[in-house]
Formats: sequence, structure tokens, C-alpha cells
Amino acid sequence: MNLLLLVLLHFTHCVFALPAPSRVFVESVDMRHVLRWLPPQGPCGTAVLYSVQFQGEFELLVQNGNWVNAAECQLTSDPRCDVTIELGSDSDYSLRVRAKCGAATSAWTELSAPFNRRDTVLTAPEMAVMAVGDSLQVSFGKLPLNADVFVTVWRRGQEAVVHWMPAEQRVLSVPGLQVAQYCVRAQTVLQDQHRSASSNEQCISIAGADAPWRTPTAVLLSVVFTAGFLFAVFWCVAHCHPDRCKTFFRKEPLPHSLKPDWVIQIPISPEDVELCERIQVCSDCPSEDL
Repeated sequence: MNLLLLVLLHFTHCVFALPAPSRVFVESVDMRHVLRWLPPQGPCGTAVLYSVQFQGEFELLVQNGNWVNAAECQLTSDPRCDVTIELGSDSDYSLRVRAKCGAATSAWTELSAPFNRRDTVLTAPEMAVMAVGDSLQVSFGKLPLNADVFVTVWRRGQEAVVHWMPAEQRVLSVPGLQVAQYCVRAQTVLQDQHRSASSNEQCISIAGADAPWRTPTAVLLSVVFTAGFLFAVFWCVAHCHPDRCKTFFRKEPLPHSLKPDWVIQIPISPEDVELCERIQVCSDCPSEDL
């Protein structure tokens, strides 16, 4: 038994001769999850390669504790791994990483505690506010997945109104505002509980919508102008004196380059010439005796 234990210890020492990565942690901001670690402290004559695995509640309970390889983080030299796709549900996940140097492979180093993506750090959303007629248009940059945005709009001296928008929408329009100055701020929310800090308020003045008479008036003026122009053209054509019309509509001579300056002659052979003979016909001429 002791001999077998010594063999196992020797085998384990040979397999895991390379020190394992240390200080494994998840850096999660705005639902983007990155696993990071410190490289192993030990000499290696070649590049150290890392592999990452994860285990969620499905793998733990349904697949009997199976570990799954992170597809984009197998034998990579970068001491970080983006596991946003792998952590695709609001369940607890365990993650682990190991190093490989040549033929030597380290032991797995696991997170000290399971990670849940609901623990991500939410930052204040980046927004831009623009006035369009009597509306406010609030647009956002990159927003966290599966998040909502609460946009608070208020007029100076009046009660604020909160508008809800899903993160996929990216642009919120608030119509029907009066001529005044309005202020806006926004906040990112997850599961109606986890909230980011509010963005800095931005204030903008609403000039109001265009007067209702401007559009039909512009259309009416365009129609009248077009009709008057066409009437003047047709009247000039119908009442134009021929001599005066010639001064306006002169016929330009054909350019010399387009005039034909050749003579077409068709030769006729002597056989094709028609032979004619004069015949005198008279009724008083004596007949010749035969």
C-alpha cells in the first residue's frame, strides 16, 4: 500500500510539475464577463498555454458534474478569457483554468466561489439628447444585454416622468412637448433590482413643432407657380407671330460635315444600253413592189 501511494505521488508530481495559475477571478462590467488569472511562477522554456472550463447548474445537476471547455479559450497564451457567451443564464457558474508548458501540465485552479452574472457591475449609460420639432430623441451607446433603461424627463419646475425602454431599442422618442427647457437622465436596470448610477443630466430647449399652416401653404404656392409657368409657356407658343417665332426658333443649317459631298454613279455596260431606231410611218407613201 505504501509503495502504491509513493508511485501515485510520484506520478502526480510528474504530471503537475508546472505550478498552477493563481488569483483566478471574474471581472464583469455591463454584462461582459472576463475570467482573469496570474501566470504560474516557474521557469518555462516555451510559451505557457492556458485552457479554461466552466460548470453551471445544468452541468452540475443534470450532467453529473461535467465540466465543459470554453470554446475560445483552449491552449491560448492570453492570461484572460471572455466567458460572456458561456455564462448564458442567471445561474451560478464555477470556472477553472490550468496551464501547459511543453509536456508539463499544471493542476486546475478554480474560482474561490461560484459566479452569477447578476453580480455584474453596471455603469451609467452614455446618452445623447437631441430636439426634433416638439419631441426629444434620446439615443444610447452600447448597453448591457438583457437590461432595461429608465429615462427620466422633466420640465423645469414640474414633476418628472419616467420612460421605460429595452436595451435593444437604443433610441427613445418623447413626443408632444411644449416650448420649454427639458432635462434628461438615464439609468440601467437589471431584474428591476440591480441598478446602475444615473447618468449626468442633459438639458435642451424645445422650439416647438412647425406652424400647422406652413406645409399646406408651401404646397399651394408650388402648385400656383407651376400652373402659372405652364400657362405662360403655352400662351407664348399659341400667340407667337410666325416672323417673330422664326427669330426665337431659327432653323440652323446642316453642318458641312453632315452634308453629302459625293456623287453616286452607277456604270451601265454596253449590253444593257437600249438600242433605238427611227421608223417613218406615212399613209401616202407608195408601196414597194415585191
